[in-house]
Amino acid sequence: MAVIIVVGVLLLIVIWVISLYNGLVRLRNRRQNAFADIDVQLRQRHDLVPQLVETVKGYATHERELLTKITEARSAAMAATGIDDKIKAEQQLSSALAGLKVQVENYPDLKANQNFLQLQEELSDIENKLAAARRFFNGATTEYNNAVESFPGNLIARNFGFKREVMFDLGEDTRKNMEEPPKIQF
Repeated sequence: MAVIIVVGVLLLIVIWVISLYNGLVRLRNRRQNAFADIDVQLRQRHDLVPQLVETVKGYATHERELLTKITEARSAAMAATGIDDKIKAEQQLSSALAGLKVQVENYPDLKANQNFLQLQEELSDIENKLAAARRFFNGATTEYNNAVESFPGNLIARNFGFKREVMFDLGEDTRKNMEEPPKIQF
């Protein structure tokens, strides 16, 4: 009788460990799937950036340094592999694009250009979709991190190589730009 009880308890423990492990795998896969949604929006943004840069080049000939920075940031973002590298590269591209928005204010003819307005609208739409995808990704990452760090999941996570993952945040440069008050010129 005692053997049956011991075997039953061991079987329950094995089922519990398997359940926790499978839960961690589901959360990790959900996070990766959420990043795949971000990746789609990033590809669209990467495709749009060269068109935007070419349109601005015609008007802002002395802004070459900024346009070069945007082009280099786009190339780095496209070449990035792994979620962490992509997050860092995209933070740099977002910062460079924010600099372009500020510089465009100096060119009233450019702001009135129909092609530029359409590209700017498309970029704005992609940025909104990207923000929604980032929120979903960060939610999935939070859920995953909570499972990896809380008891008893942390016991299983540690033994099977699950670790805390990074969030997709704004980055330091973008955060600094957001904290500055807007410049209004008449």
